[in-house]
Amino acid sequence: MTKNTKEKNKYYHISTVANIYDVHPQTLRLYEREGLLKPSRSKGNTRLYSEEDLEQLEFILNLTRDLGVNLAGVEVAMNMKKKMEKIEQEVNQFLNFIRAEFFEGKEEEFENKKDSLIRLNPTKIIKIERKETNNHK
Repeated sequence: MTKNTKEKNKYYHISTVANIYDVHPQTLRLYEREGLLKPSRSKGNTRLYSEEDLEQLEFILNLTRDLGVNLAGVEVAMNMKKKMEKIEQEVNQFLNFIRAEFFEGKEEEFENKKDSLIRLNPTKIIKIERKETNNHK
């Protein structure tokens, strides 16, 4: 689900988040103490939950409520998720580099090569069964 910029800048108070997700405010405070959630703070030190925080909370609740994962497991899963996102970002950067370095400006050359390939009909694979020989007498 994509959110526009205006929705990304919305913030919610702890009581609102607790009501939306049917979670006690103390549970949200516990998640913050454990480092699982990091809501921003107002000048009056009130917790303000962003859309990103809510997505993080949904991930936590999915693991704890639906899958029965404890908070230590949630932390491990969140760390793995962050690492996977970082790896995905690095792979995408590498692919963009490869595209820019080896393919940009050479589109016509690749089109010509593509047209010069000979197309073959798919072949059928048949299984050849071997007869076992009895060498033991």
